[in-house]
Amino acid sequence: MRTLQRLLTDTRYVLLGLPMAVMSFSIVVVGVSAGLGAAVAFVGLPVLAATAALTRNLADVERVALPGVLGHPVARPRYAPAPAGAGWFRRLMNPILNGQAWLDLLHGIVAFPFALLSFVLTTVWWAGAVAGLTFPLYGWIIARIPGVELGWPEWLGLPDNDLAFVVVNTAAGLAFALTLVPVVRLAALLKAGVAQAMLTRAADPEPAPSIYAETAWLVNR
Repeated sequence: MRTLQRLLTDTRYVLLGLPMAVMSFSIVVVGVSAGLGAAVAFVGLPVLAATAALTRNLADVERVALPGVLGHPVARPRYAPAPAGAGWFRRLMNPILNGQAWLDLLHGIVAFPFALLSFVLTTVWWAGAVAGLTFPLYGWIIARIPGVELGWPEWLGLPDNDLAFVVVNTAAGLAFALTLVPVVRLAALLKAGVAQAMLTRAADPEPAPSIYAETAWLVNR
């Protein structure tokens, strides 16, 4: 049951992660290109700030999903607020004056190919497992369609007939099913590892008990 829960969690993270990665990639490419292109006229600076603010929100969504995949909490990096008494322009530009903001922007670019690879691995293994394990239900129909090549059994040195065709494809589906959990886990960790490295910091450990605090506690008793 726990393995199934892990498989479903990793699958959900990977499948939902690709649309988020596409959105983040598009926002960063368009926003940074437009912002840098118009930065000479100072019009692009607010565009860069708005892009950084949007990617921060997308990074927060990613940070919410990470503990379920990694199995431990992650901490959100600190985004320094604008100084007290800062003018309107300083407050407007504050989103791009944080170092973490540039990591958020970079993550929008770097994470896309990893999210795409993870998505492809997950969908291929799920499709192979489901299609292969259910192949005995419909494989006989496919084998009798005129013009269909039953090449797999022949390549493996098996008889070139309908039974061998169904058995070989079902065995392939079984292989996909047996490796589904580790492959999907690998795909999820591949994507989550990039996000953890660029969007989080280590969770603050609980402070170690001080000898002075213990002494005070004993005295107060």
